[in-house]
Amino acid sequence: MASSKSYFDYIMDQLSGLDGVSARPMMGEYIIYHNGKVIGGIYDDRFLVKPTASALRMMPDAGKELPYEGAKEMLLVNDPDNRTFLEELIPAISGELPEPKKRK
Repeated sequence: MASSKSYFDYIMDQLSGLDGVSARPMMGEYIIYHNGKVIGGIYDDRFLVKPTASALRMMPDAGKELPYEGAKEMLLVNDPDNRTFLEELIPAISGELPEPKKRK
């Protein structure tokens, strides 16, 4: 099942207070970037993020879910309505990820 455009628009609105947030559609779903790093995505109308140490610490009760079959587990953001929390979570995740590899 593909994610709805309305859910995508809602999540992007929630993240609109952060600089460096972008998204890219991918096979009916959406990949979310912060400062060029993939921090998560929207899969089947679920906002999932990478399970970095910060994300695990900030969301100790978050369920681990598969974005799609064959993928690595990600953390479900249970409270996407909390804009203040998201504005702390996203930079924390991004700060722990390696810089994207340069394309040739």
